Amino acid sequence: MMSRKTRVRFAPSPTGPLHIGGVRTALYNYLFSKQQNGDFILRIEDTDSTRFVPGAEAYIQEAFDWLGLPYDESPAKGGKFGPYRQSERKDIYKKYVHKLLDEGKAYIAFDTPQELEAKRNEIPNFQYDAATRLQMRNSLTLPTEEVKKLIDNGTQYVVRIKIEPRIDITVNDLIRGEVVINSSVLDDKVIYKSADELPTYHLANVVDDHLMEITHVIRGEEWLPSAPLHVWLYRSFGWEDTMPEFAHLPLLLKPEGNGKLSKRDGDRLGFPVFPLEWKDRQSGETSSGYRESGYLPQAVVNFLALLGWNPGTEQEIFSLDELVTAFSFERCSKSGAKFDFEKAKWFNHKYIQGTPNELLAEMIQPVLAEKNIPCDKNYAANVIGLVKERVNFVKELWDQASFFFIAPASYDEKTVKKRWKKESSAQLSELINVLQSIDDFSSENQEIRVKQWIEEKNYPIGNIMNAFRLAVVGESKGPHMFDITSLLGKQETIGRLTTAITNIPAPENT
Repeated sequence: MMSRKTRVRFAPSPTGPLHIGGVRTALYNYLFSKQQNGDFILRIEDTDSTRFVPGAEAYIQEAFDWLGLPYDESPAKGGKFGPYRQSERKDIYKKYVHKLLDEGKAYIAFDTPQELEAKRNEIPNFQYDAATRLQMRNSLTLPTEEVKKLIDNGTQYVVRIKIEPRIDITVNDLIRGEVVINSSVLDDKVIYKSADELPTYHLANVVDDHLMEITHVIRGEEWLPSAPLHVWLYRSFGWEDTMPEFAHLPLLLKPEGNGKLSKRDGDRLGFPVFPLEWKDRQSGETSSGYRESGYLPQAVVNFLALLGWNPGTEQEIFSLDELVTAFSFERCSKSGAKFDFEKAKWFNHKYIQGTPNELLAEMIQPVLAEKNIPCDKNYAANVIGLVKERVNFVKELWDQASFFFIAPASYDEKTVKKRWKKESSAQLSELINVLQSIDDFSSENQEIRVKQWIEEKNYPIGNIMNAFRLAVVGESKGPHMFDITSLLGKQETIGRLTTAITNIPAPENT
């Protein structure tokens, strides 16, 4: 075979939101194509008109825009191999259906659903194949004139591929090796339906992959049973020399490992199974998405890459470019990968740590605007730098940082009971005087001066610092105390201490 430019495709059906397993499939297509300096193509397989869901195609495109996995060719971007929606390629498919019919490699079948059901009742484990096709109502058993008359009268029919028995079909899989299936176990699959003048998935994807010069078909293992049929179709068309290589990826499994990951698992355990939030137009139900749940796209990509593939090293954090360089089918697993949603949180935590404070500060600006809090961007970035180690999600930043923007209006009762002593008011009044005397209000200088005062007074350091934190923060949380007060500034810190001394009642004698 002549060397060809690597071309891969991700071909989802617009029947609803994109499952995270589909995202993983698309990601592996992307990584391999970019590693080989090839093309990454989005093709919308909308031949099943009964399951089409408005908005699903736009959702798919938006998901990959957010993830940062751009397509080289797609319905939106175009390309020289279009159209990229199967519903717009009807005439192309008809041409190839007629080619198979003319060459005797397919035939027209008029069997009604009732007739097929009757045959199933008559023959145990009935299969429409070489052993039974001559018992059925099709162009192999009906006179040519009658076939023409039925078609002219508008009788609905299907076209079936004609599979000859007792022939070994070899599928060379880049992950699973050589898989050999005897054609006798295959049935004469429907490849075209006159009812909607559309092909089934099997014919359409083979024709499109050939015409779009796809070199590698990388898809989920649920399509492995269909691979022998697809190889047979390539043979039937005479396209074996340019047939793509196959790679069937392991399934994403439930966190417990027993069965394929589903939306119900996410609902049950509280994690998204879709990249973006999805609202079902019929039921009105809204399903959570990774974007809306506060995940960074880079974290999602990194997490998914390691579900079913491993680099052979201890490295876990990869940039997209590093994934492109490291990826290989040789290190893809043959068995399913358990979906560890806690690990997904870990990846997001790591990526938040690595995200510039200025960028994270921009992400919380909508929250500040919603609360009518005017905020200098540099101040917000400095705040984020102090609290981001404590969060797994961007949405948690406000919970950890709110006291930097709003002085406490109340004080946590449990903390007051545990940390506020009868002498706390007097000691914090002294602390105010110490802080007022400090010109260099940096964290380091504050800490030196305050600890000197505590030592001179022989006060229990824990009592002072716990009451100090309660007065400034409102509860016992937050980063290093003097980092907080340095950022708040002298005036704000002293103001909060004064308010706490006034508002926190002295503990009752016990």
